[in-house]
Amino acid sequence: MSGSTYGKIFTITTFGESHGGGVGVVIDGVTPGVALCEADIQHDLDRRRPGQSSVTTARAETDTVKIMSGVFEGKTTGTPLLMLIMNSDARSCDYDNIKELFRPGHADYTYNRKYGIRDHRGSGRASGRETAGRVAAGAVAKKLLAAKGISITACTMAVGNLKCEKYEPDFIEKNPVRACDSSVAAAMEQCILKAKSEGNSIGGIVECRVSGVPAGIGEPVFDKLDAELAKAVVSIGGIKGIEFGAGFAAAAMTGKQHNDEMSPAGYITNNAGGIIGGISTGAEIIFRAVVKPTSSISMEQNTIDLNGNAVICATQGRHDPCLCPRIVPVVEAMTAIVLIDLLKQQAALNC
Repeated sequence: MSGSTYGKIFTITTFGESHGGGVGVVIDGVTPGVALCEADIQHDLDRRRPGQSSVTTARAETDTVKIMSGVFEGKTTGTPLLMLIMNSDARSCDYDNIKELFRPGHADYTYNRKYGIRDHRGSGRASGRETAGRVAAGAVAKKLLAAKGISITACTMAVGNLKCEKYEPDFIEKNPVRACDSSVAAAMEQCILKAKSEGNSIGGIVECRVSGVPAGIGEPVFDKLDAELAKAVVSIGGIKGIEFGAGFAAAAMTGKQHNDEMSPAGYITNNAGGIIGGISTGAEIIFRAVVKPTSSISMEQNTIDLNGNAVICATQGRHDPCLCPRIVPVVEAMTAIVLIDLLKQQAALNC
């Protein structure tokens, strides 16, 4: 197993490297007869693409998607759907100074130990550019979910020590940080720009909310809905943790406080985040993911070279000073992929 495939019925396999010819995805298990065109995919790719604001990398990729198979006369055929996004603005020379050493925080050392070889250009397969394929697949999954009345919205909830106190969904796409609170978004932007000016980076938290998922979705024991979401979201480069509903705050709560009591109208609270026993409750699904500071910084750091010698490293090139703004659509994509796969498994169960 290569680790590049996810799903049981709706399966995705991403391919490509940061400085290779291109990146993309192959999807199997797409419902046939669904109207689909490149414009349906491009919207989310534009939200993920580099170079969109001062708080993202300056790499100028258009991320224009091309559907290569699986669509005929504007409709999905049910056969494998292949989507390709070409690389056009790679600067491999920016990485010449690190080809013989391991950058702190990066997968350079671990990839080299696993494979005995690594593509040092822009992190190769370990690059965040791999997520373009995920976002393309997620756009397809979102379209299938929308037909079932299911919507997914992620946002930046925190940058450094700055946290959103209000949830304003209509504001998320109106600010470069994709924050959900208009009163703190500007401060978050300045926090990111400050880290950038210092040659440093900053972490944050992304929150995702899903509405319209019916009760009963998720497979017991090993394939629980929250377990699958956790695996899918933590598989995104830069994500270091996840919590559902009340999350880690549950450690300080009593059972009486944490239990979601019920009334004839439904659940009174949602500390479980819409998932109990690994199965959806019908309430809004809410989770938050911790995003680490971008590993690529231009400040000097201690590391070792290929021969184990101590050296000083300073990463050059174009990098995001904070991953949160561009990781938001990736979190949405992986959430959509998990949900459509589990919905199809539930449908198969009821055949």
